Amino acid sequence: MSQFFQLHPDNPQKRLIDQAIQIIRSGGVVAYPTDSGYALGCSLGEKKAIDKIKWLRSLDDKHNFTLVCSDLSEIGTYAKVDNAVFRLLKAHTPGAYTFILQATNEVPRLLLHPKRRSIGVRVPDHAITHALLEALGEPLMSVTLIPVGETLPMTDAEEIRDRFDAHLDLIIDGGACHLEPTSVVDLRELPPKILREGRGDVAPFRE
Repeated sequence: MSQFFQLHPDNPQKRLIDQAIQIIRSGGVVAYPTDSGYALGCSLGEKKAIDKIKWLRSLDDKHNFTLVCSDLSEIGTYAKVDNAVFRLLKAHTPGAYTFILQATNEVPRLLLHPKRRSIGVRVPDHAITHALLEALGEPLMSVTLIPVGETLPMTDAEEIRDRFDAHLDLIIDGGACHLEPTSVVDLRELPPKILREGRGDVAPFRE
């Protein structure tokens, strides 16, 4: 049975953020709100937690995992970013985008696509997510919480508790989220490739 924290969406309580970080650092899997639906997250390199997320989402090894980062400088540690890509990232973060980039050696091997060494990176525009990342001091390994057989992310913490309570260590209730998932943009080569149209406006990447 998971713990259930209710956090203020704009001013999350530090005491509960600190407790959430303890759960994440001890290998827990957390459901948390973002600017485009709820997501599942865990600490980098926690193989058991990552395997649980794969099982919950029915994901194979070819799925691009996402590193949810606090800012651009953190992205630069885990992904290869040249000047042109940096300008694109700076113009569209934080926001409801997931960017596919070439990974650096800082990314744990178990998170990488087995052939392409690619990784998803994202900087959400959400106070709770930002507070978690600031307290954690490193990215969260994350995937959008889309139930198996469905196409849209879950947006309500109570529904997440009803469906996944037995399998999660923590559910953070930050209120309702937007229904659309992130837009996914491949920036490994320019011009960008739009892999999924979601909440983030993809028009700038078509120019």
